[in-house]
Amino acid sequence: MICDLIQTLIEYGIERELIMREDEIYIRNRLMQALGVEAWSSPEPLKGLTIDELLGKLGDYACENGVIEDSGAYRDIFGTELMGILTPVPHEVNARFRAEYDKSPEAATDWYYRFSADTNYYRAGVISRDIRWKYPCEYGELDITINRSKPEKDPRDIAAARNMPKAAYPACQLCIENTGFHGTLTHPARQNLRPVPMKVAGGDWSFQYSPYGYYNEHCIVFNNEHIPMKIDAAVFEKLFGIIDILPHYFVGSNADLPIVGGSILSHEHFQGGRYTFAMETAPAEKTFDMPAFPAVKACTVKWPMSVIRLRSTDRKQLAEACDTILRCWRGYTDESAGIFAETDGTPHSTITPIARRRGDEFECDLVLRNNITSEERPLGIFHPNPSLHHIKKENIGLIEVMGLAVLPARLAPELELLEKAMLDGTDISADEKLGCHAEWLRDVTARHPEANADNVDAILKNEIGAVFMQVLLDAGVYKRDEAGQAAFMRFIEKAVEYR
Repeated sequence: MICDLIQTLIEYGIERELIMREDEIYIRNRLMQALGVEAWSSPEPLKGLTIDELLGKLGDYACENGVIEDSGAYRDIFGTELMGILTPVPHEVNARFRAEYDKSPEAATDWYYRFSADTNYYRAGVISRDIRWKYPCEYGELDITINRSKPEKDPRDIAAARNMPKAAYPACQLCIENTGFHGTLTHPARQNLRPVPMKVAGGDWSFQYSPYGYYNEHCIVFNNEHIPMKIDAAVFEKLFGIIDILPHYFVGSNADLPIVGGSILSHEHFQGGRYTFAMETAPAEKTFDMPAFPAVKACTVKWPMSVIRLRSTDRKQLAEACDTILRCWRGYTDESAGIFAETDGTPHSTITPIARRRGDEFECDLVLRNNITSEERPLGIFHPNPSLHHIKKENIGLIEVMGLAVLPARLAPELELLEKAMLDGTDISADEKLGCHAEWLRDVTARHPEANADNVDAILKNEIGAVFMQVLLDAGVYKRDEAGQAAFMRFIEKAVEYR
C-alpha cells in the first residue's frame, strides 16, 4: 500500500510538470528515505485522491510506523517535506517565470499561481473550506469571509513549543531564508516555497503567493532584507514600481503603526493580487485640486473609511502628491474631530496606501489611519467598538480596509448554533460559547419575524455583513455624518496648501 501511495505522489508530480519521467527513480528513492521504506514492490497508483487526501494517507503511514509523531504540526511539516522533494530548485523556477514573463506578465503569474497550488504551497484544498459571501450595501458589495483554512493548533504541539527556544533563523515568516526551510514547532515548514526575485526601486525583493490567500492571486512582495515596515516618500515609488512589473495586479501596504498596522511590522512587505475589491469600484465623492501638482486628479471616495484617491499619468508627480498628503497627515491635529498626530511624543497618524493601474494612469488610494487609544477604548478609538467584538475584534488591516472581512474560524460552528437558537427562541445569555452574541441575536430576531428554516442562514449572514460595514465605519477617522465630513474637508484644505 505504501508503494502505491508513493507512486501516486510521483505520478502527481509528473502530471503537474513538477518533475519529469526521467526523475522518477531519483524521486522514488528520496520519498522512500523520507518515509523509512526499505522495500519496493510493483505499485498501482491510486485514482481520485486530492493532494490533501494523498498527503494525509502518507502522514498516516509515517505516524503508524514511528517516522513522525502523531500531531497536527508534525504532520504538516512532514507533508511539506514530501512536497519539497517534488518541487524544482529555485533557479529552475526563476527561469520558467522569466520565460513566461517574456510572453506577458499575465502568463507569468498564471503559471506561478498554478505552480504554487500544484506544489501545495498555496493551500487551495484547505482554503476551499472558508465560508464566503457578499454583503450589498450603499458602499458596494463587501466581501465576508470566515477563515477556516489555517489549521487549529494541536494542544500537544502548543505544549511542546513552549519548551523550545525561539529560533533566530529565519528571523520571521517573511524572510527570504524561508525558501526551502525545514520547519519547526515554532516556525512553519517551507520546503515547497520558491519566491521569485524582483527588483523594486533598485533593491532586491521577492514575490510569492500567500499560502492561505484570502482572494484571487493573493500575493506578497517582500524586501530580501529584514527591515521594519515604514510608510514614507519611498513607499509610493516602490508600489508604482511593482505595478510596472505586474500591471494587472493591485498592490498595497499595511500601515506601519501598531493597532492600525498588519500582523508583521518587523519586515517590509506589500500585498497584492488580481482581485477587484469594493473600495476600488467606490465612486469619487468630492473632487479637489492640488495646485502644486497640476497633473494629478484628486478626490475623496465614498467609502466607510476616510480615503483620498489620487490619479495621474505622471508617476513622479503622483508620488510627490501622495507624500505631501502623508506628511501633512502625520503632523495634523484637529482636537474638535478627535484627531491627534501624537500624544506624549508617541505618533498616531499614518496611512494605508493601495496602488493600481487605470489604463495609462497610476492610481493610489490613501486611507487615513490613527491608532490613538483611551481608557474606555484601549484597543483603539478608531477600531471596532466593543459591541462588535463578538464578530470582529481583530485589527483592521489592508485587506479589511479594501472591503474584505476576515472573520475568525470560531464563527463557523457558532453560526450554525445561532441559526438554531434564533428559530427555537433559545436564550443564549448563559451559554459559554454563544453568550457573547446574546444581545445582538435578540435584536436580529426582533427585526426578522419572518425568519424560518429556509432563510435564517441568509438573514444571519446579512446581519454579519452589516456588522462588518459598521466595523469599517468605526475604523474611519472621519465619520460619515455632516460634522465628520466637514472635518475631513478641513484636512483636505490643509493638505492642498501643505509644503
